Amino acid sequence: MIMLDGVAALADRYDGFILDLWGVVHDGRKPYPGVAEALGRLKARGKRIAFLSNAPRRSFVVDALLTGMGLDRALWDGTMTSGELAWRHLKHRDRADFAALGVKALHIGPERDLSVPADTGVELVGSAEEADFVLNTGPEPALGNHDIEPYRAALAACAARRLPMVCVNPDRHVMVGDERVICAGALADLYSELGGPPAIEIGKPDPACYPPVLDLLGITDRARVVAIGDSPHTDLAGAQSAGIDAVWALTGLAAHAHGAKPDPEVLAQVAATEGVRPVAALLGLRW
Repeated sequence: MIMLDGVAALADRYDGFILDLWGVVHDGRKPYPGVAEALGRLKARGKRIAFLSNAPRRSFVVDALLTGMGLDRALWDGTMTSGELAWRHLKHRDRADFAALGVKALHIGPERDLSVPADTGVELVGSAEEADFVLNTGPEPALGNHDIEPYRAALAACAARRLPMVCVNPDRHVMVGDERVICAGALADLYSELGGPPAIEIGKPDPACYPPVLDLLGITDRARVVAIGDSPHTDLAGAQSAGIDAVWALTGLAAHAHGAKPDPEVLAQVAATEGVRPVAALLGLRW
């Protein structure tokens, strides 16, 4: 596994950069050291930068979060989130699986994710008995974000009715600071175990996520684009399925799993097990 200390080594090879957010740009609370400088240097060289996140909220909400962390909005060209993609499908019913959902949804997730059903015609209801489908955006404050068990009863009631589930974040876990917490994908796994139908997962690693991001970049030649992410299962697999080079960021979940100074041979073995072939590993999103 080729190990890179920063993104300077990638600047001449690529015109477009697709960056994951949680675990690459920031830790859920603040940007990683060197991120703003790295983005600025790439932009100064005429590079196009877009964020692609499995965040279960719309893109403008995420942009506000990033500027609230102190990042200058001029440092990136656009943001695409799984929440934005889900909103589009709910609004326009442009896929058969979304057209068949109905309009009454039981939302599992925090209030901050309500930008996803807003202005789509979806009506939020309070019980499985009233619902046409489950809108799963992840753990909610009342039940916590470390354990799936508090969600079992509600999901079992939905599974008993065989309600379709829209999972707006396929991540199973994410790092928030030094904590590893569950995401909507972990609840989707439990739903399947309880007998619910397979969830409709919106986000990476689905290759359908990438054309909207390429539109934001304004680049059609995928050979001139690289995606950087910390998760082999979503970030690296998604880019590979879309025909885009991937670089494995050794921050976020990767740092939690492999430590601050991972063994390149171990990383190569993990990548092979996951069925991904990153062109390199990156110690951090810095110049």
